[in-house]
Amino acid sequence: MSQWTEFSYRYDGSYAGFLTCVFESYARRELPEQFSTAEDPRVSLWPERAVETDREKAGRVYRSLSRRISRQAQELVTQGFLTCMPDKELRLYEFLRLGYRVGPAVVRDLADPRTAAVWKAVRHLANEAHLLKGFLRFSDQGGVLVGEIAPKNRVLPLLRPHFCARYSGETFVIYDQTHREALFYRPRQWAILPLEDFQAGAPDRAERDYRRLWRRFYDTVAIQGRENPRCRMTQMPKRYWSTMTEFQEEPEEGEKFLPERK
Repeated sequence: MSQWTEFSYRYDGSYAGFLTCVFESYARRELPEQFSTAEDPRVSLWPERAVETDREKAGRVYRSLSRRISRQAQELVTQGFLTCMPDKELRLYEFLRLGYRVGPAVVRDLADPRTAAVWKAVRHLANEAHLLKGFLRFSDQGGVLVGEIAPKNRVLPLLRPHFCARYSGETFVIYDQTHREALFYRPRQWAILPLEDFQAGAPDRAERDYRRLWRRFYDTVAIQGRENPRCRMTQMPKRYWSTMTEFQEEPEEGEKFLPERK
C-alpha cells in the first residue's frame, strides 16, 4: 500500500463517473482518500485529480464486479451508490478493494465494517422504497398522473419496476424533490431524468373533490378512542407527510397546498 499515492478525486457524481474513478485508481496506483463533485465541493488535504467519465472504462469495472467478486457484489455496489450513506463513494471503494482481494466471501463478511456499512445503507434504501410504494400519492393533471416524493435515498430506480407494472396503461410522472430528478412513464417507455425544478399544475375541481373524499375516508376510518400518535409516526414516519394528501389542507383554486394538517 505504501507504493500507492493518496489523492482526492473530483468527478461528475454519476455512477459511471464513480466506476471510472475506480478504474483510474488501479491504473495509476492511486488511493482515493476523498471524492467530491460540483454539487458537493470539498477542501482537500491531498493532491486533487479531476476524473472525466469514460463509459468504456466504467463498463470494464462494472463487468469485473461480477467476474472477480460476484453478481451479488455487483448489485450491492450498484444499489449502494443510490443510498444516502455518508461518504458513500469512499465506503464503496473500500468495499470494492476488499472484494477484489477476498472474492465472493466479501458479501457475507458482516463482521467487517466495510461490508457491514454497505449492507446497512442498502437495507435503508430498500426499506424507504418499500414504504414509498404505499405512501406515494398521485394527482390527475390533465390525464397525467403526477406524484412527488422527498426521500433520503435515490429510490426512483427501485420504484420504477413497481409503478411501471402497476400503471402500465397510464402516463405518469414521479418527481424526487430531494435529488431533483423525475421518472417519466408512458406505455412501454420510461426514463429517469434530472429535473432542477418541477411545479405541478393547480388541481381542477374534480381532482380537489377526489382529494377531499380521500381525506374524509382517512378521517372516518380512524378510531378516536384508539388514537396513538407515536405508533402512527412509527408506521408512517412524519417526514413523508408533506407529500401525502391526507395530511394536507386543500388550497383554494389557483393556490398551492397549505401546510400539513396535524
